[in-house]
Amino acid sequence: MTRARPRDPAPGGIRSIGRALAHRNYRLFFTGQSISLIGSWLTRVATSWLVYRLTGSAWMLGIVSFAGQFPTFLLAPLAGVWVDRWNRHHVLVATQILAAIQSGLLAYLALRRIITVPHVVLLSIFQGVINAVDMPARQSFVVEMIEDRKDLPNAIALNSSMFNGARLIGPSIAGILIAWVGEGWCFFIDSVSYLAVIASLLLMRVAVAPRTRKEAPIIQEIREGYRYVIGFTPIRSVLLLLAFVSLLGFPYTVLMPIMAGAILHGGPHTLGFLMAASGVGALAGALYLASRASVLGLGRVIAVSAAGFGIGLILFSLSRVLWLSMVLMAVCGLTMILQMAASNTVLQTLVDDDKRGRVMSFYSMAFFGTAPLGSLFAGAVASWIGVPWTILIGGAACTLAALGFWRALPQIRRDARPVYARLGLLPTPSEQNV
Repeated sequence: MTRARPRDPAPGGIRSIGRALAHRNYRLFFTGQSISLIGSWLTRVATSWLVYRLTGSAWMLGIVSFAGQFPTFLLAPLAGVWVDRWNRHHVLVATQILAAIQSGLLAYLALRRIITVPHVVLLSIFQGVINAVDMPARQSFVVEMIEDRKDLPNAIALNSSMFNGARLIGPSIAGILIAWVGEGWCFFIDSVSYLAVIASLLLMRVAVAPRTRKEAPIIQEIREGYRYVIGFTPIRSVLLLLAFVSLLGFPYTVLMPIMAGAILHGGPHTLGFLMAASGVGALAGALYLASRASVLGLGRVIAVSAAGFGIGLILFSLSRVLWLSMVLMAVCGLTMILQMAASNTVLQTLVDDDKRGRVMSFYSMAFFGTAPLGSLFAGAVASWIGVPWTILIGGAACTLAALGFWRALPQIRRDARPVYARLGLLPTPSEQNV
């Protein structure tokens, strides 16, 4: 077998941050999704504040978050098979239309002043079902929008910068709107914002790749994807760490209204400031990844960022000063996005194309699917021992998990190196890092 000729390395540094935008389809997607994601953050912040205003309960915040995310845990493996079979472009158009309807229903109930927590829970479940299909389809579709595979890491990093740019803007606007006109207008603006991403998808010129019709039962394909994930050390290790951090670390976001209100003695503006600070850090992390020239070295980034996230949570749980809490939120946002986006990039690079949908469904399950269990757990524990202690324990657990991943890194590198060599991503024989 003739070994693949190493590709010229992609340029690195500030000038290369936006290189994936040279691809027309991705440029359309980036524009439409940037607008839509601001609306999504309006709904996310407004929902948490609405539930806290109606109940004042950490437990109910956990319940609502659980309802919105648990469908991903249940349905992601099945959705991954569908994504490998179906036209991903058409799937995304459908999921965006359904998501717009969901936000519109929230807006209607809130503006009529008849919304209740059961309404929020039911509509959160509806959104969770949509997300279970949308997330693996979205992650897999990135490859189809990028004609030159060496720009794939940059596109994934730009996705993260887009998400966190919206995370920076959205909560700040949400805090102002909630205090001024209430939560209902946040939901309405979100519903309208979906038109931007739907339009961008419809304007794309997508070449339909021939797909071999699958005759195997769905359960057999799920098992095939599971065996592939479990049997390949780099993919298994990355997903396990992501799932652990998502389970015990990421639920801090569910408890943020209580940290803002009861611990830091603020209101919706305080919540918006904290979320925006986290968005600043996350945007910085995403831009750093976008400036990188290669996937090489991302294994170390994953380990260090997971440990940094855990330490940031520990210190945040101890802070009682707003400006210090905002700084620590920026640290948590930076390290969280570094781990999440670096994990996504490594998985997208290593995975076989015919299993991409299934592997990215496991990614969705690890990142989003375990979070509802963590939210439920965090809400229950916070009701028992308090919010600060709950966040501190989660941060300590994330730090320990990161140390375990660091110890496994040499084996992860050895197993990933042949794939990188086959793809021509190792420019010199001496390149050793994942």
